[in-house]
Amino acid sequence: MKPEPALPRIVRRRSRVHGYGVFAAERIRKDARIIDYAGELIPNDASEAREERYLAEGCIWVFRVNRAWSRDANVGGNIARFINHSCAPNCWFEVVDKTIWIRARRDIRRGEELTYDYSIDGERTIPCRCRPGCRNKI
Repeated sequence: MKPEPALPRIVRRRSRVHGYGVFAAERIRKDARIIDYAGELIPNDASEAREERYLAEGCIWVFRVNRAWSRDANVGGNIARFINHSCAPNCWFEVVDKTIWIRARRDIRRGEELTYDYSIDGERTIPCRCRPGCRNKI
């Protein structure tokens, strides 16, 4: 059996998009797994109150895994929770069982900020900051 390749190095630092962001510390090849979106696995019923509280603070920490489960990255999360949204992202997510993988949509240069489309369900209330003049809401 072939071993999984090592995950690429990434770092958290201030972002021009919003607050903190995650940046490639080395070149990342298209389709590479970058990091799993870690966090407490909770039933969707329990996630709604947390989501409302985080949204009131302007944050989105809860990631829906499927119809039954969510991951709350504010509890037990990792650096992946700082990957910002973009309407034209360089990453995408893949759900494998209850693990959420962030993957490269294209080759990513060293120093480039990682972004993915949050694909928000429900009411979109937070102005998108992915680029100057973006009128979308997330």
